[in-house]
Amino acid sequence: MRNASFVTALILLVLTGAVSSLLAYRPVPVVVATNLEKLPMEIDGYRAVEDYFPESVYRELNADKYVYRHYRSADGRVIDLYIGYYGTAKGGRTGHNPYSCLPSAGSAIVETGTTDCTMSTGKTARVNVIVARKDELNTVLLHWYQTGGTTVASNSLYQNLGRLVSRVMHNKDDGAYIQISQAAADGNVAQAKQHVRQFASKLLDMLPAAWPVEQ
Repeated sequence: MRNASFVTALILLVLTGAVSSLLAYRPVPVVVATNLEKLPMEIDGYRAVEDYFPESVYRELNADKYVYRHYRSADGRVIDLYIGYYGTAKGGRTGHNPYSCLPSAGSAIVETGTTDCTMSTGKTARVNVIVARKDELNTVLLHWYQTGGTTVASNSLYQNLGRLVSRVMHNKDDGAYIQISQAAADGNVAQAKQHVRQFASKLLDMLPAAWPVEQ
C-alpha cells in the first residue's frame, strides 16, 4: 500500500512538472483587437458620453483597454460605466479594489452584498453590490470580474480559478474589472439598485461580442 501511494504521488509530481513546463514554454498571446470601444453608446434607453481619467490614473491602472462612460436617460438619470481590461501578458486582472479605493477616496461603505443579473438567455450572473456614502449622497455600485468574455465571477478567487482553467485549456487568461454605478439620494437607493441591475443585465448580454481578441 505504501509503495502504491508513493508511485501515485510520483506520477502526480511528474505530471504537474510536465504541465508546468508546457505552460512555461507556450508563447504568451498579445491583444490584437480591443473591441470594447464598440460597445453601444446607447444601452437600455441611456445615451453615453465618453470620459477620461488623468494620465496618472491610467499609469496606475496599467490596463490594455479602458472604457469610461456616463450614460444618461431621457429623464436625467446617469449611470457611470468603467471597464478595465487586462490581456494575458498583463496577468488578466486589476489591482483596483473598490473596498479599499472607496474609503481612501473619502466614501464610507454602508452596505455590501451580491445580486443576480438575468440576461436575455435566462442565465443569471451573480455580481457584487456596494452602497457607499459621501457628502450626504449615496452611490450604488455593481462590480464583477469577467474572464474570456463570458465567465463572470463575483470575487477574485473565482476569477483566478477561471483564469487558470482558461490558461491551461486555451493558453489565455485575460480578464476585466467591470463597474457600474449610480448616485442616489436618501430614499432612492432601492430604485438605483434596480436601475444598475437592469443596465448590468443588458451589458452582460453585449460583452461577449465586444470582448478583445488575443493571438
